[in-house]
This record gives sequence, structure tokens and C-alpha cells, in this order.
Amino acid sequence: MHFQWYPGHMTKARRMMQENIKLVDLIIELVDARIPLSSRNPDIDELGKHKARVILLNKADLADPRQNDAWGDYFKKKGFFAVKIDSRNRSGMKAIQNVIAQACKEKIERDRKRGILNRPVRAMVVGIPNVGKSTFINSFAGKACAKTGNKPGVTKGAQWIRLNKQVELLDTPGILWPKFEDQQVGLKLALIGSIKDELLNTRELALELLKILGESAPGALKERYGIQGQKESYVMLEEIAENRRCLLKGNELDVDKAAAIFLDDFRSGRIGKITLEIPPGEG
Repeated sequence: MHFQWYPGHMTKARRMMQENIKLVDLIIELVDARIPLSSRNPDIDELGKHKARVILLNKADLADPRQNDAWGDYFKKKGFFAVKIDSRNRSGMKAIQNVIAQACKEKIERDRKRGILNRPVRAMVVGIPNVGKSTFINSFAGKACAKTGNKPGVTKGAQWIRLNKQVELLDTPGILWPKFEDQQVGLKLALIGSIKDELLNTRELALELLKILGESAPGALKERYGIQGQKESYVMLEEIAENRRCLLKGNELDVDKAAAIFLDDFRSGRIGKITLEIPPGEG
């Protein structure tokens, strides 16, 4: 399966980020805690190389807690401030205000020396589609001030949002990069839902995930679907179809329906707290 998705509005979004980067003090980048590296756009490092940086490991509730800690340490060693959050349930949100103040300490001190008091930190919120930017902004602000949706590509244009006296946010559309050099990155993005399912083969995607989890989390597959031992991916998919009573006429197994259920179970955390990649250098 070949992964590629770069709608036209993303080119426009990148230009918009380039134009607005000079207006901000800080870049707040959301990544998906299940694939922290694959859910980062490498363009953002180049665009924001002279800005203070905060990385939010969003959807941390769906990921392995030990790996959340490992990824937090990894990003801190790279010079970023890192916070684990679950923006849907507002978990971890209280820590962010203090982290923003820490990240922009030099800017706040420069303002103070110039006699500029109480000027809000201006932060740009960035991240790939469906990583939870709008949900984070609404949770952080405590009100519905940005559009949200469970499909990638809901936010189409940039908008400024005044959170409080200390912080203003610039929301931006999610942007992917024009070409995935590593198709494994594309696969992981597809698995978490950052590429529209309509563009993908759901059965193939489910088989790839079964192959991964059959090796890394066989216990979770056994507990959720009763799958015993390591098997071929297609055999496991058939067992999920049997377990979930996915049947066509004549009691034939509906493996496509089973594939959709399996992917939804993974994305919603019903299979368990699973992280698909570990920090580089950790084996």
C-alpha cells in the first residue's frame, strides 16, 4: 500500500505559517503520543528554528505510560519543553501555562527590562491533521473557540485566539509534508487516522496492524478477541470476524467489517494502551 495525501490547502497553510512565524514568540507542537516521531512534520523544525518550542504528547491516555515518559525525556534532551496531555479529558492541561512561561522566560525578561509589562505570549499551535489541535485549544481555553472534528482537515484557515492575559494562540490548519520518504511513516499515520480512510484500503491497513501487534502486543489481542499465539495476519483477522460475529449471507466471514472494527478499537484505545514506536536508541 502506498501512502500519500497532500490536499491543496496544506500548501497554502505552509505559506501562512511562514508569513506568521515572525509574529509569534513560541511554537506549541502537538504530536500523537502513540507515534511521537512519525506524527511530527520535519518542516516545522526548519520553520521554527529560532523560536521557543513546546511539544505536547497528545492522546497520552491511548499510549503506553512507560513510553510516554521515555518520549518526554527524549524531547527534553533535544531542547524542547515536553508535556503529556489528554486534551479530550483536559488531563495535563494545568501544567501548560507554567511550561509556556518557562519556555518564554527570556522573552518575558526582555519585555520587563524594556518596561513592557503584561504583554501576552503569542504562540502558534501546529501539528499534523487529526492530532487534536482544535480539541487542545478548546480545552486549554475552557470554551469552544476553535472548530473540532474527528476527521483530518477540519481547520482550513489560521485564527488568533485570546486565551487569557498571558497567552494568545494562533491556530493553524494541520499540515503533512508533500512526500513520505519512509512509507512506514505513512503507514503509522494511516493507522492513527491522520490520512483519510476513504483514500486507504481498510483491510490491508488492518492486516499491517495485526502484524505489528501480533509481535508487540499479543496479550492485548488475546484479551480483546481471544486470539491465541502468533498467526498469519489474515487468520487473525478471520478470528476477529468470528469473535465479533461479522457475517455475510451464508455465514461467510465479513473480514472487511472486522477490519473496520479492529482499526476503530485500536484508535479508541479499546485494545489497550499501545505505542507503535520507541525513542531512537532505546532498542
